Amino acid sequence: MMKRSYRSRFAETSSDVEAAQRLRYLSFIASTGAAERPDGRDTDAFDGICRHVLIEHAKTGELVATFRLLPLSSGADISRSYSAQYYELEALRDFGKPMVEMGRFCVAPGCKDPDILRVAWGAVTRFVDEEGVELLFGCSSFHGTDTQAYTDAFAMLKERHLAPRRWLPRIKAPNVFRFARALRRSPDRKLALKTMPPLLRSYLTMGGWVSDHAVVDTDMNTLHVFTGLEIRAIPPARARALRAVAG
Repeated sequence: MMKRSYRSRFAETSSDVEAAQRLRYLSFIASTGAAERPDGRDTDAFDGICRHVLIEHAKTGELVATFRLLPLSSGADISRSYSAQYYELEALRDFGKPMVEMGRFCVAPGCKDPDILRVAWGAVTRFVDEEGVELLFGCSSFHGTDTQAYTDAFAMLKERHLAPRRWLPRIKAPNVFRFARALRRSPDRKLALKTMPPLLRSYLTMGGWVSDHAVVDTDMNTLHVFTGLEIRAIPPARARALRAVAG
């Protein structure tokens, strides 16, 4: 579907998926300090069970962003998710309705147009509505593993955006930053928002929440937090705006 200068579609061929993997390599691996990958692609075992979304320039067909979706029938299937490798998600097994994991979101280096993110959220909104999804979740990543660079962002997450206790992810990864326990300061809101990943900011403006710790992922050279969004919690005005973009 076209919105402004961009359109979104599901990958239809192996070439489409490979294009997404090559863009992910440029975004996540090349020149980021992450561990090298063969063939100039970012791949893993989850690619084969996910649906891949491509955001393309409407006129040129150039791939400008991509992400993948893993639909789950309910929380009973949460162990199948990418996130379950890093977080103990036993609490979410009690979530009895459809959910979807959004992962590997990236924008081509040098592409700064905010419409790209809007179109991506429009594509997610269509999928959520069509599939009756009640929970959207994933891992939101900060570049690098220096926790001091994101002190205000993590302080804001602690102060305003921790997961409800009933859904709170527990620690599973061997290397984590327990920011909810470690930080004892009020955040500088402006600095917090400046250093927070755009995708995470979008989740939070819709009522999203995060784990109380960040995983230190040295392989990908990132810090990431589990992020959840209960669809029914999205403010009505925001939901209308998303559906307007979704078309």
